[in-house]
This record gives sequence, structure tokens and C-alpha cells, in this order.
Amino acid sequence: MRYKPTDSVLDKNIDEKKQGDVFFKEQLQKNSQGKQFYIESYGCQMNFSDSEIVASILGEMGFSPTRNMEDSDLILINTCSIREKAEDTVRKRLRVFDKIKERKPGTLVGVLGCMAERLKAKLLEQERLVDLVVGPDAYRSLPQLVSDAWGGDKGVNVLLSREETYADINPVRLDSNGVTAFISIMRGCNNMCSFCIVPFTRGRERSREPFSIVAEATDLFNRGYREVTLLGQNVDSFLWKNPETNETVNFAQLLAMTADVHPDLRVRFSTSHPKDITDEVLHTMAQYENICNYIHLPVQSGNSRVLELMNRTYDREWYMERVNKIYEIIPDCAISSDMIAGFCSETEEEHHDTLTIMEFAQYSMSYMFFYSERPGTLAAKKYEDDIPLEVKKRRLNEIIRLQNQISFKQNQKDIGKTFKVLIEGDSKKSDQDFKGRNSQNKMIIFPKIANLNVGDYCYVTINDANSATLKGEIVNE
Repeated sequence: MRYKPTDSVLDKNIDEKKQGDVFFKEQLQKNSQGKQFYIESYGCQMNFSDSEIVASILGEMGFSPTRNMEDSDLILINTCSIREKAEDTVRKRLRVFDKIKERKPGTLVGVLGCMAERLKAKLLEQERLVDLVVGPDAYRSLPQLVSDAWGGDKGVNVLLSREETYADINPVRLDSNGVTAFISIMRGCNNMCSFCIVPFTRGRERSREPFSIVAEATDLFNRGYREVTLLGQNVDSFLWKNPETNETVNFAQLLAMTADVHPDLRVRFSTSHPKDITDEVLHTMAQYENICNYIHLPVQSGNSRVLELMNRTYDREWYMERVNKIYEIIPDCAISSDMIAGFCSETEEEHHDTLTIMEFAQYSMSYMFFYSERPGTLAAKKYEDDIPLEVKKRRLNEIIRLQNQISFKQNQKDIGKTFKVLIEGDSKKSDQDFKGRNSQNKMIIFPKIANLNVGDYCYVTINDANSATLKGEIVNE
């Protein structure tokens, strides 16, 4: 007969576990008091947002942040695996950290994020440069992993989750200007783009409970923040289902809920996928003055055959229709993009299609790269990386040159216009000037005047522009 514990035995076991958890937490907090952590973040905005979640978890442990790695007891690097160059940068930084460990024995070094998930064995066993390896869904395990590392073991957790959204964690705003902040609304990605490693390092898509997002936005506004950016690998596919009522909240509804927090809270979002952005989202943007007229809509390539190889699930004509619809519903909207030069088997004619779609879309700016094969992706398994590096670089330079020309012309059209600008801080070049962005996400530099401070809105008339920046003067409206 199989033994079945009585309720009293089960209750006793549960109580003992709770007591053990409390004791472990108390001991860890005691051991961590007075200790400092240093964190560097690379890659997408999601990584920077994740670092703020990590900072909150470490703060609960008793750690405090420092900007001086030489003073830190725990050095963390939040990594990106999108391109080979990003991984090379991380390896160089790890060698720098290793020298700090030599000078200060007992310092722990950890790798977080996408590279941690992808290269866990190599980082721990071959390179021997790290004490902790923690994947994007495992940050809650940091207390135990740090404790393990202090005890001489390697702290490792790279398990992916179908549920984790960190919705209950209040992020610590690292290096914050006190005006703008990121809010992560979903994690993971279901789009299996053939060139992309993200679905393998961040797992499947899951949406965060929307009322926790609104609560975070409300808290930020009450603390003086005036702009939030809703983050996700593909925000347009946000869809939360109430488990009790089966009612759903889609991205357009979430945008409206966030905009309703306060008229003075600006709302941005990133990133949109061309196959999923809906007219409902566009009409919601047009309805609210505080939802910014800016959409990051990566095209990757302007050629339908290449897009099919990339598994982007749309073609050139679909993308062009979406761009037309954006300008129809939001005439003063700015659109930015991502582009990859030299994808597998791309011909000169197909590269030219990318140049022509740039001219069609009139992007305000773009993130532009040449193709970097990532191990484990569909493209690495199915296609030959057959475009010579010198051809990739030449095509990329043509894309960059054209984008600079388009950006310059777009910005020149803004001369004489007046924009509502959120003051974000001092200009990098002079503390006599403010910097801030308009609704279209364009950076504007303008002289300071009395009675205006960081976090205030003002109106600026543009009198000069280059391909990256607008310059102007504050006017009364």
C-alpha cells in the first residue's frame, strides 16, 4: 500500500519549508548587506529593462548599485546574441572583469540574458570567466545562485518559462533621467524569423497582466516621470486573457488604458511587426494626443523573395500597404526601420529593392546591419551564408548613405515648424541648452530659459537641422 501523508504531516512539511525559506532569505540579506553590484547592459531595450528587474531583485537581497566596477562585489553583464559582434564585445568585457577578480578576490562575475542561455556550457566550462550564468526567465533565482557561487559552486539557471513576466516586480530605474522609463509588457517571441536567435533565447510569447502595466505607469507618473515606452519583441501581438471571465485585452486597448493614466504622460511603444500592426492600433494613436506619432516598423528587406527566406510572413506589397495606411490615418507619423544587408543569396537587384522601399517609406531613421549568421537559427541550418563580407559591407554602406540623405531631407522639412517637446535633460555639448524629443521621436536641442526644468513640456520652433538632430528656440503657445 502506497504511503499517503496525513494533512497534519503535509502542514508540518509546508511550515518547515516556509521557515527554511525565511531563514535562507534572512541569512542572504545579512551576508549581502553593504555589498555592491555593478551591471552593464548590451543589445535591445528589453535587455536594459531586464537589468532594472535584476536591480530590484538584488536590492531585496541587500545589494546596492554602483557605477564603479572596481568597488563592486558582484559584476553582471546583460548580454545580446543577435549579432556576432555583440558576443565578441561581451567576451572582451569578461576578460576585463577577470582582472578585477584577480585584484579583488571574492568578486563574483555573472552573465545574464540571451548569451547566457545560448552559450551556458561554453561560458562555464571552456572560458571559465564567470561564476553565474542566468537566462532571461530565471532572474528570480538570483538569490540562490549568488549564494551557491559564494559557496564555491557555479550558479546556473537558463530554463525558459511559459509564464514568467515579472509583473509583480517594481524595477529599479538605473541611470534614469527621472523623466522617461521603459515598461515591459510581454516576453518572448513566436515569430520564427530565420535569421533571429531571440525565440530560442527568450522563449515563447506571453503577455503581462494589463492592470499591472497600468499600475506601473501610474506609479511612474506620480513619481514625476512623463514618458513611458511599452516594450515587447512584438507589441502588436500583445493579448491578455482573463482566466476567470475569458475577456481579452489587445494592444490597442492597452495603449488606450495607458494613455488614460494622465494626459501629460506620453506613451511610446516598440517594436511593431508589419504582419500584426492593425488599423485599430493606428486609430487609437490618432485618437490620443499623448500617444506619440512614431512607429518602429522593421522591414529587414525590400524584396519579397528575401522576406520569404527570412520567414517574415509578409511581402513587399503587404509592407507598403501598411506604410500607406499609417500615413493615411496619422499623416504626421514618423516611421523608423531595421534593415539587413547581404542576407543569404541576396542579389544586387534584391538589394536595390531594399533601397527603393526606403525611399518609398521615407524612414526618419533606421538601424542598419549586414547579415551575421547566428548558430542555431533556421537560416544557419538551411541556407548558405554566401554573400562575401566585402559585398555585405558595400551594400550596408549604400543603405546607410541613403538613410542619411532621407533623414536629412525629412528633418529639413521640419524647419519652421513648432513642436511640443518633453525636456529630458541638458544637451551633451552644452549645459546652456536643453535636449528633448517631439512626438515623432526626433531629438531637438534648444537654449534654456528661466522657469523651465527637466520633465516640463514646452513648444519649440525649429530653425536648423541635420540628419540626426533638430535645433530650435522655445516659443509661447
